[in-house]
Amino acid sequence: MTATEPFGELLAGVLARFGRLCVGIDPHSALLASWGLPDTAAGAREFGIRVVDATAGRAAIVKPQVAFFERHGSAGYAALEDVLAAARAADLLVIADVKRGDIGSTVDAAGEAWLEPGSPLEADAMTAVAYQGLGSLDPVFERADRHGKGVFVLAATSNPEGIETQRAVRADGLTVAGGLAADVARRNAGRALGSIGLVIGATGSLADAGIDAGALAHTPILAPGFGHQGARIANGPVVFGGVTQNVLVSVSRSILQAGPDGVAESIASAAQEVAAWQL
Repeated sequence: MTATEPFGELLAGVLARFGRLCVGIDPHSALLASWGLPDTAAGAREFGIRVVDATAGRAAIVKPQVAFFERHGSAGYAALEDVLAAARAADLLVIADVKRGDIGSTVDAAGEAWLEPGSPLEADAMTAVAYQGLGSLDPVFERADRHGKGVFVLAATSNPEGIETQRAVRADGLTVAGGLAADVARRNAGRALGSIGLVIGATGSLADAGIDAGALAHTPILAPGFGHQGARIANGPVVFGGVTQNVLVSVSRSILQAGPDGVAESIASAAQEVAAWQL
């Protein structure tokens, strides 16, 4: 999508008009094989284009997982560029799942790659990691703000290996996840929906992660874990409670495993299930 407004406002409009389903584009080897495609950059490109085509008109958000393209080297990045361009041409909102994080000019370069208008890898938003502290991402946040882009910061992920680190208690008494969520929420204050979001998995509760749901009224939430990882779409409102209206439901493998002939119907079915939420 072409943004002429803050990302939070763009996202709020998308959620209101087209729903909150976010379709993952994950061309890993097993899925490529089941789709009858080669495990090559060309196969990943074909897979991605087909998912974009199937999503258009049924959902409004896609999330390419960059690692499945970059494993094919420079050819994989060329394939990804084509998929990103196709998604933007289809007027889909694109979240690049890159999980970048660093300091200074290095992290700024990551922001330039994924959020700068005209970049071959331009997306509407990117995922980021704040292990070096949330302030380390300031160059990315500033670039995003200049160009109407978004950033989703990992807080409480859907994988069980993250629990020990993310729920560790800081000196101020907050968990690591809860502290990150609180810091992001403060940066979104004063906006109906901010442009800095959080990645919070649907496989656990906000309370267990130490996240104060009451502070997230203005914060977008990208929620993986639905489908293959065990969280049920129907239970989303139970997990996210009073901030359910801010949730993007990220579903990948459980949709993509329907294959090239069934993926469009699978997307439509998931979108209908999300639309049934009582907000």
